[in-house]
Amino acid sequence: MNTSIAQAHETLNQKLTEEGMRSTRQREVVYDAILEKRDHPTADEVHARVRSKMAGISLATVYNCLETLVQCHLVRQVNFDRESTRYCPNLNEHAHFHDDSSGRIYDVSMDKSIIHQLMKILPEGYDARNIEINFRGSCNPVT
Repeated sequence: MNTSIAQAHETLNQKLTEEGMRSTRQREVVYDAILEKRDHPTADEVHARVRSKMAGISLATVYNCLETLVQCHLVRQVNFDRESTRYCPNLNEHAHFHDDSSGRIYDVSMDKSIIHQLMKILPEGYDARNIEINFRGSCNPVT
């Protein structure tokens, strides 16, 4: 097992323990599938990926694992209009860009000063835990 996978499993175990849960092979495989390819997959996409490593895993089990990962603050749910929920392992403050032509979702880094400025526009007495910014359009990312 390489170092980054071992660290991810250690983080998973720690977060699960903090929530009074235990690590399972299913949770590890689902978490690995999200971390290996950071493309904001849907539950169906995660299910397709993990079946090669765990043939008998059901879609319901994948949904339960994803819900646990969200509850433990290991991944975030990303929602766009009426599309399927997607899952993002990037826990840093950032925005998302949805490319309408390809359907891909990209992380967009946000400077902390931008987040601070956005928090300041809230009316008095409002206290936001986080900010979700989603852009939509088309893109040709430079690689």
